[in-house]
Amino acid sequence: MVNKMKQLMMEEEGQGLSEYGLVLAGVVTVVAAAIVLLRTEITDLFTNLLP
Repeated sequence: MVNKMKQLMMEEEGQGLSEYGLVLAGVVTVVAAAIVLLRTEITDLFTNLLP
């Protein structure tokens, strides 16, 4: 039983996926903040594309 617990503690499978998830969450947060802060500039850009 102790050996099984040690194996579970030493296994690192799946850790990479959770790290990618955290990085993705950070990127999404930064992009969402940029969109909120630049909302008027983005709106003006797309409004002025068509004459």
